[in-house]
Amino acid sequence: MVNVGAKPVQRRRAVAAGKLVCAPATIRALKKNALPKGDVLTVAQIAGIQAAKRTSELIPLCHPLALSQVEVTFKVRRGAIDISCAAETSAQTGVEMEALTGVSVAALTLYDMCKAVDKTMRIEAVRMTEKSKV
Repeated sequence: MVNVGAKPVQRRRAVAAGKLVCAPATIRALKKNALPKGDVLTVAQIAGIQAAKRTSELIPLCHPLALSQVEVTFKVRRGAIDISCAAETSAQTGVEMEALTGVSVAALTLYDMCKAVDKTMRIEAVRMTEKSKV
């Protein structure tokens, strides 16, 4: 791991985004809570939060961070679900990996929970959208 011991502790925030592209019929089933695995958005939200909290266990050489906030949100559109994960901490290193891990695992969870009804889905555009020292 990189030595960050000499860096000052600062409040840091990062936001990552991505999307799951899927058929409009999948979106309709999601909105009606009619998918076989249940409440897709709630499960994916919890999965994304858990993943952000466990990032250092998943990504080699990533510093373990005490997160002060993780928020996973979704915007359901006609042919896609937009995913956002915001993470905050007060630490000597940033929280980009936590935000990216949260959005990625939320997307994977959505994919897993919808795959029985939609074979055309794809995860796209996972990226950082914001990084700041507050």
